[in-house]
Amino acid sequence: MTLTLLARSPRQPQQRVDDARLRRYVSQFADVMEMRAPVAQVASYLDAHQGWFTRCAAPMSVQPLSENGYRLSLGRFGNFGFELEPSIDLELLPQDLGVYRIETISATGNPLLRDGYAVDFQASLRLQNEGEYTQVQWELDLEVAIRLPAFIGVLPEALVQSSGDHLLKQVVRQVSRRLTWKVQEDFHAQAGLPCPPRQRARF
Repeated sequence: MTLTLLARSPRQPQQRVDDARLRRYVSQFADVMEMRAPVAQVASYLDAHQGWFTRCAAPMSVQPLSENGYRLSLGRFGNFGFELEPSIDLELLPQDLGVYRIETISATGNPLLRDGYAVDFQASLRLQNEGEYTQVQWELDLEVAIRLPAFIGVLPEALVQSSGDHLLKQVVRQVSRRLTWKVQEDFHAQAGLPCPPRQRARF
């Protein structure tokens, strides 16, 4: 099935920081999730994110921030002996004609100065009617800015950039697939329906 690309407003660039050790990594991802139920039933489930999001994000830690906002702690990741335990503040926006968006909650001040990293997360999910089934088509635009420690500056620039790009893809694949599987399993268990078999990520 061909994925439908969703138009969105131009992304606002992260606040610039004059720092030679700052690295930016930008990636785009897309995949599909099969739900064996009509669109209306899937939408009713997704609308009630206060239940499924916390359940399905585990073992990642989720802290509610507001009616639609959550702080998601991703775990520990690293490269070249440098490690971070990143967290993202996300807002799960109410659906708009079958389209859901998950966006980074803007932080006050410059998060790079406080945590050494910043994440711009812009995701969309679209419900596609497939008769008795529903295809959830999702896309993610992700930008991560990290202030690296000084010792990494001795490594070739191309190696640092390519290694960071590879690590970012690994993180997104790991987190997104785990969350996708858990949402599928949770939805079908709640609905008393057989769950589709797990599929490999398309990226």
